[in-house]
Amino acid sequence: QVQLVESGGGLVQAGGSLRLSCAASGRTFTSSAMGWFRQAPGKEREFVSAISWSGGRTDYADSVKGRFTISRDNAKNTVYLQMNSLKPEDTAVYYCATVRRFGVPLTSYEYDYWGQGTQVTVSL
Repeated sequence: QVQLVESGGGLVQAGGSLRLSCAASGRTFTSSAMGWFRQAPGKEREFVSAISWSGGRTDYADSVKGRFTISRDNAKNTVYLQMNSLKPEDTAVYYCATVRRFGVPLTSYEYDYWGQGTQVTVSL
């Protein structure tokens, strides 16, 4: 059984920064792609970023390019999402997800395990 536990969410003013973490257990982390998604109230879950198993490939939604950075530490079985220059429209519950495959999956249905989510709220 794979478990993903997100942390690092919170309340921040616009222009501020947060770093989300997602700790994984239960499966070989180094053979799994990792992704971050978010869901705002009344909206569908959307892709934010993904990283390949080696960390050599990453991808981002256009809305976060240049502001968010995804990274991973395979020794710690943890993936991170550094979020800078936060905007009120970044407010959402952020979820990490994993799937045992190569590449950087961009859609939610490609992932097979999900965390419980962490709330990020950006105020004006």
